[in-house]
Amino acid sequence: NAAAALKGKLGSSVTKSLKSDPTKNMDAANVYAVMNIISFCCSVPFVVVQELPTLPKEWNHAVETHGFNALVTNIVVSGFMFYIYNEFAFAFTSHVGAVTSSVLNTAKRVIIIVVSSIVFQEAMERNTVIGSAIAIGGTFAYSLASKKAPAKPKTA
Repeated sequence: NAAAALKGKLGSSVTKSLKSDPTKNMDAANVYAVMNIISFCCSVPFVVVQELPTLPKEWNHAVETHGFNALVTNIVVSGFMFYIYNEFAFAFTSHVGAVTSSVLNTAKRVIIIVVSSIVFQEAMERNTVIGSAIAIGGTFAYSLASKKAPAKPKTA
């Protein structure tokens, strides 16, 4: 969550500063794409060092289990959907702000937990109910606080 909040805040401020310069074609989608490219380049050395020794064995096992075409299709579709989802989230954050986006993301997670519990007919554990209630209450309190008009400064 901390990394996501940092990405949202950084992306929002960078997007706003770059939008003011019409010579640069840097809207939220372009900033997100550039940040992804930089992240990819920074993470590749770590992935190579950590995962390269096991890659051939795990790849062959996955191909044997699922088939080459299915594996590649799932990797490509999953990556594309993940990118699109995050690009929309990034664009949304640039319009509403990092705090609002974070609060709504928390509400989304709670809604997914509750709906999944209903759809799959599984009882929610006590801690899940308490956490969901806290998140829903916090989201409700934030929505009430954000609608309240700002206090007028006192004059002496």
